[in-house]
Amino acid sequence: MPAEIILQQTPDDAALLARLEHLATVRATLAERESELAQIRAQLKSFEGRYLRQVGVLYAELDDIEARIAEREVDLYDSDSARSRARESRQRAQETHDAAYSSASQAEEFDPPPGLKTLFRDVAKRIHPDFARDDAEQKHFTLLMARANQAYSRGDIETLQRLLDDHREISASIAGEGIAAELLRISRQIQHAQRDIAALDAERETLLTGEIAQLQLDAEAAAREHRDLLTELATSLREQIADARHRFEFVERQVKAQRRQSDEERQRADG
Repeated sequence: MPAEIILQQTPDDAALLARLEHLATVRATLAERESELAQIRAQLKSFEGRYLRQVGVLYAELDDIEARIAEREVDLYDSDSARSRARESRQRAQETHDAAYSSASQAEEFDPPPGLKTLFRDVAKRIHPDFARDDAEQKHFTLLMARANQAYSRGDIETLQRLLDDHREISASIAGEGIAAELLRISRQIQHAQRDIAALDAERETLLTGEIAQLQLDAEAAAREHRDLLTELATSLREQIADARHRFEFVERQVKAQRRQSDEERQRADG
């Protein structure tokens, strides 16, 4: 009777297989979270661009006029409180201006600092898909390179450094061959993926509870009522700008009248 060869799976083999399946699951979750977050970022960036073009620039114009009014009132009242209001108003106007026109500056050609370029090259040398040992690792490296490219385009040094540190931790600090070393490497990879999932979830929560996201929700609710919220805000701001210009002209007339009165008083005193 021919002998039958029975290949039995050892406990270590079973543990390795289970750990690999777990790693595949968390990496799939990570890829899903990254895709969702990329869509959220893109949607909010697009809406923010519309908001800045239609509304943000008007807020900047309004705050600039308010700052000019406060600065002219310093000439009118010549008091510490007036000077303090003028400084605060001008600072607010500068902040509003910077926020409103930030999209224009971001649209300029990205010129990364040398340190960012060097870090990106170091990361690419280690996680490029061409360096993968198998199909699973190639797929993972492709996702890592996509994350590195996105981080580079945002100037996100922290994410690039984390990618580099993770690779070094796994490849350099865990030496040796065999199931024990492989289990440890896989465990570290699982920990890194779970950490990144938590970080992405936290960023998603921050984005979705931010002012732009809430404003987008309001705009969507208004659209369901056949209203254009951004147009309504812009119309209201134009009315406020017109009112602010009238107030500025009124303060200007007061300042000029005060100067004329002072000049006349000096002339009478000299005469």
